[in-house]
Amino acid sequence: MKTLAIGAFAIATLAASAASAQNVPSNPGPVIPGVCSFSGERVLGTSTAGQALQSRMVQLYQEVQGELQPYATAIQTETQQLQQSAASLSEADRNSRIQALQTRDREFQQLQQTRANELRYTQSVQANAIDEAARPLVIAAYQERGCGVLLSGDAVAYINPAMDITDLVIQRLNAQLPTLSFNRMPVPAQPAQN
Repeated sequence: MKTLAIGAFAIATLAASAASAQNVPSNPGPVIPGVCSFSGERVLGTSTAGQALQSRMVQLYQEVQGELQPYATAIQTETQQLQQSAASLSEADRNSRIQALQTRDREFQQLQQTRANELRYTQSVQANAIDEAARPLVIAAYQERGCGVLLSGDAVAYINPAMDITDLVIQRLNAQLPTLSFNRMPVPAQPAQN
C-alpha cells in the first residue's frame, strides 16, 4: 500500500501548492515590461478542471483501497491461522500452506502495483489533458500582455502579480474546460524491446 500513498501524496501536494501561491508581499515591486510569469502548478491546483482531477483521483484512490483491503485482510488472517496451527501440521502440509500463502501474497503485491501504476497513469493522462487545453491559452495571454520573457511561476519565489498571467489562463481554462470526467485507466502495454 506504500505505492498508493505516493499518489495520495501527489494529490495533496497539488492542493498545498495552490494554497501557498496566495502569499504575496504587500509591496511586490515594479512591473517590468515584457517579463511575465505563469504557474502550471497553480493551474492544476485551482482551475475547475484541476480541482475535478484532484477530487476524482481521491475517489479512485479510495476505490482501489476498497478493492485491495479484502485481499490484505485475507492474507493477514491466513498468516495468523497458519502461525497458530503450525505446530499441529505435518511439515509437508505446513510447507504447502506457506507456499500457497506466499503465492497469494505475490499476487496481491502485483495487483497492488498494477493499481498504483493505473492511478499514476490516469492522473498523468488527465493532467496532460489540462496542460494541452491550457497551452494555447498561455500563448494567447503571453502575446496579449506583450511578454518577451515568460518565467515559470513555480520557480519564482515572488513576482509582481501584474506580471503573472496565471489567473487569466485559469479564468479562460475554466470557461473552456469546466470539469473532467474519467475513470481509472489501464496502463498501455509496452512493446517488447529486442
